[in-house]
Amino acid sequence: MKKELPEFHVQMSHPENKYRIEPVYDRIKTLEGTRASFPYGGSSGEWGESRKVWTAQHGTPIGADITYYAKYEDTFYHLNVDFPIDTIKDWTKRFYPNIEIKENHDELQEYIYDRKPLQRRVYDEFSDLIFGFAPKGMVVVWLSFSGTQKEVGRYQAEVVKDDQALAAKLFSRTITVPREQIRIENAVPDANPEKWDNYRIKYFWKPEITSENKNFRLFWVLTEYFNAEFENKLRPMVLHPKKEKRAIPSLITFFWETGKGEKFEGRAFFNWEKTNQQFKNEDNGDNEIQIKIEENNSDFQVMLNGKPLETVNKRVFTTDREFKESYR
Repeated sequence: MKKELPEFHVQMSHPENKYRIEPVYDRIKTLEGTRASFPYGGSSGEWGESRKVWTAQHGTPIGADITYYAKYEDTFYHLNVDFPIDTIKDWTKRFYPNIEIKENHDELQEYIYDRKPLQRRVYDEFSDLIFGFAPKGMVVVWLSFSGTQKEVGRYQAEVVKDDQALAAKLFSRTITVPREQIRIENAVPDANPEKWDNYRIKYFWKPEITSENKNFRLFWVLTEYFNAEFENKLRPMVLHPKKEKRAIPSLITFFWETGKGEKFEGRAFFNWEKTNQQFKNEDNGDNEIQIKIEENNSDFQVMLNGKPLETVNKRVFTTDREFKESYR
């Protein structure tokens, strides 16, 4: 029966190591009523990615009931939440493209619901349910499909005021030093979720990547966002990008060619505060982040609605990556 159900891994992430949390009780609610749970141990990694893999769970995750301890606040929290069930039912049935292969002659779609045997190498299914634990009980949940990651929602855990029984359980089983010592050694007095809450701000925009070179062919665009979402776009999607509600990008990586042996990869790194401020100033509900590549492929400009957009860094590399429509 388990093989017929969705299979997924559960990740517990945090913004930084100083914000590590320890689960005491946990239950992933599933549509099918199967039991699913968190990995052993506490949170790890970075915001939106724990970098740890545990035993696969089975079922369609529709909520969570979690009690956890935030060392840096010396506080126990309880989160009992249901995810938007129609969204979850839809997303967990999707397959998102991750690569293109020569043997697959079908035009790539943004996502599909029916994956053929030949498409197994191309389209990825739902693989990870990821929790992000920020200060003051803020919890964000994402679904991951390998190269695509989408936010399910932002939730608020409640402080457990009568925590003596929880403390007795946790400190006898997992934490072997006195609670007073934990409080002193791990305290982060100014802990605040505002930074990671702000990362969730979205604007209606699309990327537009062009070149002055008449032989320009764009093949692949990968976008990482500060809110821990990812987008993975290949041809023909990159040729006609959609305007959608998107967060501020942290990194846009793109691949293009201008002839045989002229293969390039570009990377644009962004600062959240400066990019968000320019979006606030320029937002007209119909925005573009425009990347204009020079004719000789040596550099590119980045703009928002035709005005220069400051970046943290810009890089151009040569690459030997091959695409179905590469110059040969």
